[in-house]
Amino acid sequence: MSYQNLLVEVSERIATITFNRPKTLNALNRETVLELKAALMEVSSRDDMGVVLLTGAGGKAFIAGADIPIFQQFTAMEALDFALLGQEVLGFIERMPQPVIGVVNGFALGGGCEVAMACDMLIAADTAKFGQPEVNLGIIPGYGGTQRLPRLVGRNVAKELVLTGDMITAQRAYEIGLVNRVVPAAELMATARDIAKKILSRGPVAVRTAKMAMNRGLDMDLQNGCALEASLFAAGFATDDRVEGIAAFIGKRTPEFKGK
Repeated sequence: MSYQNLLVEVSERIATITFNRPKTLNALNRETVLELKAALMEVSSRDDMGVVLLTGAGGKAFIAGADIPIFQQFTAMEALDFALLGQEVLGFIERMPQPVIGVVNGFALGGGCEVAMACDMLIAADTAKFGQPEVNLGIIPGYGGTQRLPRLVGRNVAKELVLTGDMITAQRAYEIGLVNRVVPAAELMATARDIAKKILSRGPVAVRTAKMAMNRGLDMDLQNGCALEASLFAAGFATDDRVEGIAAFIGKRTPEFKGK
C-alpha cells in the first residue's frame, strides 16, 4: 500500500513505520491515524515481518501530539470519534503478534506519548522529550494516556505528569520506567535494530505468546494471569520450535527456528 503520511520500509524481517509529517512535527490527524491502522494491519498479517519499529521523520519529533488546529471545529461527538479511533489503533499495537519498538527521536507529546506507551518497549534518543500537555488546552488525554501512564510508571508519578502538563527529558522517562533505554541520537536506530534482531533470533511462537501473556495478563488478577501463562506455556510444547530449541540447547548449537 502507498501512504501519504507514513513511510513503510521492510528489511531483514523488520518493518519500519515512520510518521512522515515533519512540517507539523508529525502531528496526528484522522488521516494519519487511519493510515497507521492500515499499515499495522498489513504488517501484522505477514509472516515475513517479525518486529515493527515506529519512529518519526525530520529529526525533531516522534509525534509532537495531535494536529491541534483540527480541534477548533470539533463537536463533542467528533472528539469522541477521534478518541475512540486512536484507542482502537493503539489497542491493536498491543494485540498484534509482532513486538513493536518505539524509536523516539524527539518530541513525544500528547498523542505521541500515548502512541509510544502502546509500544512493547521504547528506545529514546537523549534529546527526546515526553509529556501529556493536554491540560494546557483545557482538555485531557484521549488516546489512553490517563490509563496506560499509571500502569507504566505508577499512579502518583502519572498524576504529576498529566495534571501539570509538564514535559520530561528522556533521562527522566528512563528513571520512572517509561523508557527502556536512552542512547545518543546518532545511535538510536542502530540500537533499535540490534534489539529487533535479537528478538528475531528467538523462538517466534514463544515471542508472540509471551507478548500475549503479558499484555492480556495485566488486565487480569494474578491468579487468572498465571492460569493464562500456564496454558500458553503448555501450548508451546506442541510446537516444532520447542523441539528445535531444546535440541539446540542440548547440542550446544544455535537453534534454527521456523515459527511453527
